[in-house]
Amino acid sequence: MEHLKPSPPNSSPLTPLGFLDRAATVYGDTTSIIYNSTTYTWSDTHRRCLQLASALSSLGISPGHVVSVVAPNIPAMYELHFAVPFSGAILNNINTRLDSRTVSIILRHAESKLIFVDIASRDLVLEALSLFPANAKSQLPTLILIEDNTVNPSPTQTQSPTVDFLNTYEGLISKGDPNFKWIRPNNEWDPMVLNYTSGTTSSPKGVVHCHRGAFMITMDSLIDWGVPKQPVYLWTLPMFHANGWSFSWGMAAVGGTNVCFRRIDVDSVFDLINRHGVTHLCGAPVVLNMLTNSPKPLQKPVHILTAGAPPPASVLLRTESLGFVVSHGYGLTEVGGLVVSCAWKGKWNSLPATERAKLKARQGVRTVGMTEIDVVGPTGESVKRDGGTLGEVVLRGGCVMLGYLKDPEGTSKCLKNGWFYTGDVGVMHEDGYLEIKDRSKDVIISGGENLSSVEVESVMYGHPAVNEVAVVARPDEFWGETPCAFVSLKVGLGKKPTEKEVMEYCRENMPHYMVPKTVVFKEELPKTSTGKIQKHVLRQIAKEMGPINHKLSRM
Repeated sequence: MEHLKPSPPNSSPLTPLGFLDRAATVYGDTTSIIYNSTTYTWSDTHRRCLQLASALSSLGISPGHVVSVVAPNIPAMYELHFAVPFSGAILNNINTRLDSRTVSIILRHAESKLIFVDIASRDLVLEALSLFPANAKSQLPTLILIEDNTVNPSPTQTQSPTVDFLNTYEGLISKGDPNFKWIRPNNEWDPMVLNYTSGTTSSPKGVVHCHRGAFMITMDSLIDWGVPKQPVYLWTLPMFHANGWSFSWGMAAVGGTNVCFRRIDVDSVFDLINRHGVTHLCGAPVVLNMLTNSPKPLQKPVHILTAGAPPPASVLLRTESLGFVVSHGYGLTEVGGLVVSCAWKGKWNSLPATERAKLKARQGVRTVGMTEIDVVGPTGESVKRDGGTLGEVVLRGGCVMLGYLKDPEGTSKCLKNGWFYTGDVGVMHEDGYLEIKDRSKDVIISGGENLSSVEVESVMYGHPAVNEVAVVARPDEFWGETPCAFVSLKVGLGKKPTEKEVMEYCRENMPHYMVPKTVVFKEELPKTSTGKIQKHVLRQIAKEMGPINHKLSRM
């Protein structure tokens, strides 16, 4: 069989970009995007993306160039997921809630050639560019303004909208050729997207994914979640977060309707669900918590895929009691989406609701794709499958990133021994299901015992007054460090619990050595734009509180 080998007819590069060509052919006259009063069909979206790619090419954007986007979940943000790589460039979505200093660092690190800027982020980007060092001013990227008549301009935005901007988004589209032949990758390993890690740590890294990886995670996610043809998808998950867990391309593959909106609030979410017949949405557990704290009636069940932080069983239970169908998964920016899911077994349906919620809170098993998962000890050996032995979660497969941009040392530290080392601490249960216990840096070592902050949080979420909770280590003169709980309470409480009452609740529901020695009430916990609580901020606060002195505490 020596003559049987790869050849051009069977070796075309894998890429998710072709999904849009097919959507225009199969679903051309059906709705692709809804945003306020604006509606596009898949034929419209296909044409607009080709025109935009054509216009980018005419501006000198070419393969290998980085094009950045600072925008919320609006039609332009969706279109740019195809239009930028159609031009051969690398798409770089930037978190809209970052400060100007961090945005400036990202733009310089990525060497962005052009930035699409939503009008609401205009001042943020201009300030970020002003922070470029003097010797880099000649390398400032070209700016394109995304206008929106639903946004009230700030005082500085009352000037001519195109000041400092080469063109507007719609103006650029109007210059493009609708018959443009988009630039296909020469190799499926060519970089396609550059995503910066979400900011739960202080130093975001530039994660590079190729066409092949983006294709695989997109197909994997659709199949594993069981997304049908032509769903109605509500964009509650920011598209700048791992490209919307790949569903930006996935919705084209299944001809879905993308319901876009700028800002998540409970009333808008429930209104859009019922008005447009939404069938699917994604979000971090904080989104589920938000929905359950101010519930509205659903006209029909809605599928929710949640990930980003281990969700408390109590939150899952409340969400499903409203009529949502919750699926739980696990992934990282470094794998482009979710590569582990809590695959549900029919026999679990007969269990009590609280027990079902506990099972669903586990991260689960590998998705249907080729990604492998394991939990390993310090020397790389697989830990016991007993649900109690801690180890580091490792992954390998086609969805894993190419590496960190300009960071060979950081890349080699996490891509080693044939695996991607995630930095997450977990256990493997006897049935082969993974459960995340913590980030390695969030494990609390108290008196030689490793405590999972996630386990403590899960119990505390059961307190009827608790809205959100995050547990971090606080220095302790006797124990080394002990749990410190930061708590936000539900609004409208008749009587707010005291620190002592919360600690008493913990003593009744968890081993005493796990009970927080400090409880701090805050109106709101610091979060990233994707809903992840920024524990590094809380760790610094706990550190600045100083070590617990047990002699003083007994006085």
